[in-house]
Amino acid sequence: MSVVPTRHLGPEGLAVGAVGFGAMSFGGAYGQPLEDGDKAAAAVVDRALELGVTLFDTADRYGASEGILGSAVRNRRQRVVLATKFGIVSGPFDGNEAKIDGRPEYVRRRIERSLKRLGTDYVDLYYLHRVDPQTPIEETIGAMAELVSEGKVRHLGLSEAAPDTIRRAAAVHPITALQSEWSLWERSIEAEVLPACRELQIGIVPYSPLGRGALTGTVRSRSDLGEHDHRLALPWFSEEAINQNLGALDTLKAIADKEGATPGQIALAWLLAKGPDVVPIPGTRRVAYLEENTAAAWISLSAQQIAELDAITAVGDREQSAALGARNWFEGVSPPLHG
Repeated sequence: MSVVPTRHLGPEGLAVGAVGFGAMSFGGAYGQPLEDGDKAAAAVVDRALELGVTLFDTADRYGASEGILGSAVRNRRQRVVLATKFGIVSGPFDGNEAKIDGRPEYVRRRIERSLKRLGTDYVDLYYLHRVDPQTPIEETIGAMAELVSEGKVRHLGLSEAAPDTIRRAAAVHPITALQSEWSLWERSIEAEVLPACRELQIGIVPYSPLGRGALTGTVRSRSDLGEHDHRLALPWFSEEAINQNLGALDTLKAIADKEGATPGQIALAWLLAKGPDVVPIPGTRRVAYLEENTAAAWISLSAQQIAELDAITAVGDREQSAALGARNWFEGVSPPLHG
């Protein structure tokens, strides 16, 4: 299997493999069991590096993920572009209130915690996971920029940020990447956020590029999800929407069959075709799926195929109503800087 080509993120040109790796699954994000987590992570990282995958993404909110990923990359730190995120104190799930903290003092506390968990003295790419609705983005980015000056962080990123927030952040310090959900089922980034990023030469790192797993073709009904699977609560997978949503993937499957590929590979190839500044980060705990995902980098879609895929739509929202109603969970709006 060929090594994936290199792409560059941001105005400073951070070099990474064209397909990255999202390590949220190491923390059991969808309710899956975590037996042999360290062993599975080591095997995946080993193979990922062989395939040219260099961008490994986690967050301080992903349970054991930082520690597991840190252990897996520890003996090859120089070969890895290690990314993590901070800012979410609590998510709007299971009756909890969404709490986001971008205060300068919180920035410093969380980087120290993440560095300890990851077992390293620097992070290559440090993201604000959500935009604090009470702290001006200039203050948050200013504190993050201090970490760059101190050598604890090399590049800065944002996640789920509004265009104006992105522009204000970039005026304080270069922003290397914007991480947002982007897939055949989730397209909201395309209208305003994507143009803003390209205006500022900010790379795009799509998370959940496989529609929370549905675009792989392995989910055929709600019964395919485990009893404790978080996706059962998502509108996309509701009783009312799932059949229509999965039926809309006929186009994806038809193109996959023609190209001798899997539906998931076509979904990733569609994203990669959107520009050389796009580096999706699909996640998995299995080497076979990792190999499948990275092979998408070698699939070339025709303009007609891309247009057909562009026409795919999903019924329902990507997240629970609690998240959609939580202030700034997806809006990414920053309050004005006073003084």
